[in-house]
Amino acid sequence: MQESFFCCPICKGVLKKENGALRCQNRHSFDLAKEGYANLLPVNRKHSSLPGDDKQMVLARRRFLERGFYAAFADMLCQLAQKALGESKNAQQTLLDAGCGEGYYTGCLAQSMPRVYVAGFDISKAAVRSAAKRVANVEFAVASSFSMPVRTASVSCLTNVFAPVAQEEFARVVCPGGVFLYAVPGPRHLWELKQVLYSTPYENEQKEVAYFGFQMEKRVPVRGEICLENKQQIQDLFAMTPYYWKTPQQGAQKLAQLETLKTQIAFDFLVYRRKER
Repeated sequence: MQESFFCCPICKGVLKKENGALRCQNRHSFDLAKEGYANLLPVNRKHSSLPGDDKQMVLARRRFLERGFYAAFADMLCQLAQKALGESKNAQQTLLDAGCGEGYYTGCLAQSMPRVYVAGFDISKAAVRSAAKRVANVEFAVASSFSMPVRTASVSCLTNVFAPVAQEEFARVVCPGGVFLYAVPGPRHLWELKQVLYSTPYENEQKEVAYFGFQMEKRVPVRGEICLENKQQIQDLFAMTPYYWKTPQQGAQKLAQLETLKTQIAFDFLVYRRKER
């Protein structure tokens, strides 16, 4: 029986793949979907019936990212992960994409490092289903960052692109000397989009954040510009941003009238090293 990277979310025991399910020695069992992922999010840990992004938001993100608009960010993430794993002292190199969404960045990471064991999870079942469909040779699960079904000190490199940070859990699962790569929006990320949506747009705050168990090593900025050529691309971008939920109706209507949109894009990659115990 093949052992899973993930562990049992109930008892933290080893999970093994057996007859279309993941099972632990305490007989907790989790069916594998036809796409190959497992739902490791217990019902009592959900904050809603269908937490995370819904199917339409997942499809919008997938359409947008597969057009290559954020390829520069994916390239830098892969470079940083390759460097981190090249410095890893672990015999078994593992990369975990926390809050993997529909799998765009996870797939890029796996493709760039075929010898590294890559896994990803997200709280959205729709996102994980999409990821498992599009990305081969990666183990996916539905799970929460705040109660990760992952063994302690089992991750060489943890990546997180715009997803929530669970400080204590991240520190628990990343091995001593391992790396946490965190992507955050730069000050003027999507600035021209925000100028359409808001009468007084604001820059994203740039600050140095200390996370429990980690030492920050550096900030790596990536800047660029994209041109969206039609209404579908504009709305797809809008749907994958937090502005989708909090924009006044007037701003959303202004955006819906646009035929094209040119905007700045900006990610900052924060590189953290797990402190030696």
